Amino acid sequence: MKLFSYILVYRRLLLVVFTLLILLPLPIILRTKEVECAYVLFVVAIFWLTEALPLSITALLPALMFPMFGIMPSKTVASAYFKDFHLLLIGVICLATSIEKWNLHKRIALKMVMMVGVNPAWLTLGFMSSTAFLSMWLSNTSTAAMVMPIAEAVSQQIISAEAEVEATQMTYVNGSTNYALEIDESVNEQETNEKKEKTKPDPGYDNDAGNISSKMEPEKNSGTETKYRTKKDHMMCKLMCLCIAYSSTIGGLTTITGTSTNLIFSEHFNVRYPDCQCINFGSWFIFTFPAAVIILLLSWIWLQWLFLGFNFKEMFKCGKTKTVRQKACADVIKQEYQKLGPIRYQEIVTLVLFILMALLWFSRDPGFVSGWSVLFSEYLGYVTDSTVALLVGLLFFLIPAKRLTKTTPTGEIVAFDYSPLITWKEFQSFMPWDIAILVGGGFALADGCEVSGLSAWIGNKLSPLGSLPLWLVILLSSLMVTSLTEVASNPATITLLLPILSPLAEAIHVNPLYILIPSTLCTSFAFLLPVANPPNAIVFSYGHLTVIDMVKAGLGVNIVGVAVVMLGMFTWIVPMFDLQTYPSWAPAISNETMP
Repeated sequence: MKLFSYILVYRRLLLVVFTLLILLPLPIILRTKEVECAYVLFVVAIFWLTEALPLSITALLPALMFPMFGIMPSKTVASAYFKDFHLLLIGVICLATSIEKWNLHKRIALKMVMMVGVNPAWLTLGFMSSTAFLSMWLSNTSTAAMVMPIAEAVSQQIISAEAEVEATQMTYVNGSTNYALEIDESVNEQETNEKKEKTKPDPGYDNDAGNISSKMEPEKNSGTETKYRTKKDHMMCKLMCLCIAYSSTIGGLTTITGTSTNLIFSEHFNVRYPDCQCINFGSWFIFTFPAAVIILLLSWIWLQWLFLGFNFKEMFKCGKTKTVRQKACADVIKQEYQKLGPIRYQEIVTLVLFILMALLWFSRDPGFVSGWSVLFSEYLGYVTDSTVALLVGLLFFLIPAKRLTKTTPTGEIVAFDYSPLITWKEFQSFMPWDIAILVGGGFALADGCEVSGLSAWIGNKLSPLGSLPLWLVILLSSLMVTSLTEVASNPATITLLLPILSPLAEAIHVNPLYILIPSTLCTSFAFLLPVANPPNAIVFSYGHLTVIDMVKAGLGVNIVGVAVVMLGMFTWIVPMFDLQTYPSWAPAISNETMP
């Protein structure tokens, strides 16, 4: 028993040691570059899947092991750890830092929710739309952590308002209506809301879902320690949580910068197929935006039906008097928006730079017309999306946010300096250096597979899959990615599979985009478990959900996501890239390598 406890304590260390030793006979006995690279690939894959070491530390292993096996020199491996992707990421984080620092994200979210009205179904759609829009530009984790407290305040205000109505009505034996209720209601709601804001703990970025779930009690709200009045109230809280979690992930699909998996794919594709020049911010948005909108709407319908029922007649009924529930929603959202005060100069400048960056991205090389990149036609391919990101990112450090003053000995107040929109310290606190290293490790791993010949070997072994229908190959790869991403981190999953899926597409002689685009999008479909991605863990920490709730809801969203991606691959995406023919920019496959 004591031995077992020691094994449990040192399980990560033992896993690292035994993985290295058990697989070691492969390179020792066979002694080929392909096998040696496969050894590194297996070790990195196991460590990424089990998280025996931190993901970013595991990503550094190719820099250590490739030179030792003679696959690549150290200088060459090191150069793979900083690519064009990292420059793009730096510019995007500058924008995200300013948006969050000046609370522009909160103003956008609340304004969009106010626009859709207070009907519960429309309210959840408003939260999903605003969350999805924000996650297009911010990280999914930051978006969920920002919007969830607002959704929680709305949910609790609804419960408390209805409780007050029920208590008031109980005092009337004859069941008559309290006509003074509408006058007193807003005052009582405001007082209740203020008390809740003072007493409710902020879960922040707490991802320790295991500890949270062990403390959670059925039919109890862990944030306020009050029981739900009815099962419908509990269902409403569950619905709000899952809407925020899932929409923050769905919104990230639409832009290259929306989630790290999109960035990893973009860099891998542009490095492996440099002659394509077809994946940029504008082209990615054009073919992913319709898919994301469809997934968002179908997910909204599915979640609404699963937890509250979906009554179309009730939703579209015009001229109906607002209920207490709806008034409570409207009041709390309006109060939250009023707390922000009038829009400030810093928010306006951030919004202008935000729009400027998006317009420059879209218009650089939209594909259907000539973009502004033709101004640099002499240096074709030199200007990329990262150039735009760095240009706008630099402005955040230059444009003054506020004037710094001091008082002279004579009592005069004079300006001596200014504070920019963001500072380097603030940027550093937002910059995900772990993701930057993880992506660099993936690029190094892909380069090693190419140089050693492992990619070509994998492609040859997978070539018999060419006898299967194309739709089945895409479906199998999408399902494999969707299953794997539930138990492994999204960046690790896509980084691990891209060097395998690219040779697969080349081996069966189909356009690589046919395989890589759906696989990349499906990597984000981690909807089943609280630990599958950070947004799931954040909403789970509020104590409204159980694992079974997430599995039931997430399974439906997963099915919707894969089905919509498959639909897109055979409809509107096909003419955009001429997917029916094998492209000239992909490696030519000789007849000897084909089955």
